[in-house]
Amino acid sequence: MATLSQRVHLWLSGNPEDAVLRLIFRLLIVATIAALGYDLARPPADRDGGDQPDVAPFSLPALPAVLSPWRPDGDRQTPLPQPDGALGQAMTFELVGGGRLMATGTITPGSAEAFGKELARHGEYIKTVVLNSPGGSVSDALSIGRMIRDHKLATEVEAGKYCASSCPLVLFGGAERRVGAKAAVGVHQVFAVKSTEAAAPRDQMGDAQRISARCQRYLRDMGIDLEVWIRAMETPKDRLFVFKPEELTKYGIATAAAPAAKS
Repeated sequence: MATLSQRVHLWLSGNPEDAVLRLIFRLLIVATIAALGYDLARPPADRDGGDQPDVAPFSLPALPAVLSPWRPDGDRQTPLPQPDGALGQAMTFELVGGGRLMATGTITPGSAEAFGKELARHGEYIKTVVLNSPGGSVSDALSIGRMIRDHKLATEVEAGKYCASSCPLVLFGGAERRVGAKAAVGVHQVFAVKSTEAAAPRDQMGDAQRISARCQRYLRDMGIDLEVWIRAMETPKDRLFVFKPEELTKYGIATAAAPAAKS
């Protein structure tokens, strides 16, 4: 039986130039098949740039850059001021006097973990979580709300402050919930922020149904009227439905009046 080197020698001896071209062509085909197989074997998150995370559906329903929200007074068409620099940053936590944990900024993936660390560090001192946030990650908001209820903490939005988009999910977790005068508590439709244009296609209808069921179950567990979720789903993602003071009580959002702001 001829060895591999003998076969190659016999093959090249006929027409060397054509044989070399055929060999190169076949090698290119083999290399292409190998590269394709390797790419298909990789996890989806590692393709098209491994440093780009695969963002979960509906993980970042924060306020859009241009927002024409509704006010709880008048015709609900008066624009609200845009979040300032602190609200545009990832949520931070600061323990102040009176057992009050100030939660300020956008709820980002990882905010729930950071909140859990605060509870582990200062749980015996924290009595009330005070919110000032434009919203953010739905999953993290739900997790924070669950932890707040498990620890029987109160939640509060101070007079003139802001709790919008997914932030009310955190507010709902309070065993006692307080909303100050002229505070803006608002909701709108959840939506996904795509990480890249090349992201894998999703079953958006299925995603919407799953997140809807999860949020409705959460509202039920927290004792919130499901009319709140209807208001959210009826409100376009580029607007904000801000609850009137009487609606805060009617829907179970606020269970007690917030203390007056200090002058």
